[in-house]
Amino acid sequence: MSAFTVGKVTIGPGHPLGLIAGPCVIEEPDTVMRIAESLVKLTDRLKVPYIFKASYEKDNRGSEKNYRGPGAQDGLKLLKKVRDTFGCPVLSDVHRGVDAEEAAQYLDVLQVPAYLCQQTELLLAIGKTGKGVNVKKGQFLAPEGMAGAVSKLKSVGNTNVLLTERGSSFGYNRLISDFRAIPIMKETGCPVVFDATHVVRLYGIPSADPRGGEPQYVPMLVRAGVAAGADALFLETHFNPPQAWCDAASMIPLKVLEPLLEQAVSLGAMTRKWGLA
Repeated sequence: MSAFTVGKVTIGPGHPLGLIAGPCVIEEPDTVMRIAESLVKLTDRLKVPYIFKASYEKDNRGSEKNYRGPGAQDGLKLLKKVRDTFGCPVLSDVHRGVDAEEAAQYLDVLQVPAYLCQQTELLLAIGKTGKGVNVKKGQFLAPEGMAGAVSKLKSVGNTNVLLTERGSSFGYNRLISDFRAIPIMKETGCPVVFDATHVVRLYGIPSADPRGGEPQYVPMLVRAGVAAGADALFLETHFNPPQAWCDAASMIPLKVLEPLLEQAVSLGAMTRKWGLA
């Protein structure tokens, strides 16, 4: 399996457990910068390879009235400010192939949303930028199906790829984690990330409604994902999740993230020692 590298961050074989984290969507600039600063200080202390995540656009919302982000013009500039200020790589979702070239001017990692992981035109456009790519596995797709996304990216010369497991559909509006997905997706040769915060989202209920998520299960899922061999974690976090502008019911508070990440780092070191990651 090859490693994934952006800037000073490397995720994969022979490297410590990595982290992709931040708020679901870009909010007020001050909020974004404060969250980024806190996460950089935490990951520096724990020596965790870190990539800041926030979406400049959220196209998959339950209502046309829901906040979708500031858009590319303002959002991408703010993400660049995060990178320039704190020295960490930045990641955001790209929903359309025509947006890839512009996004690549500001981002270190372009993320393919789960619902779009099979969209050939989008994958080829993102791959052609030459930037790092994180493809989130669709809730509807078996883990071995992600080989198709990897093949499309490789066809345009891009091998700097992460795959992210974020749960699979189970009945209506609920996701489950099949931890076999982590080693299965590693068979593509790409490092695998485990996203514990999207798994606990209960779809069909507004994200601002406390009933719309079960964040109390995130720590258990994180520990299980690391034990299954995840190379990195994907976690959405906020100072005050109930006041977040998107996915308020499933994000974890920053004060919870710190002890959880300490546990994950310790467990990650053991799995690497045992040859499980």
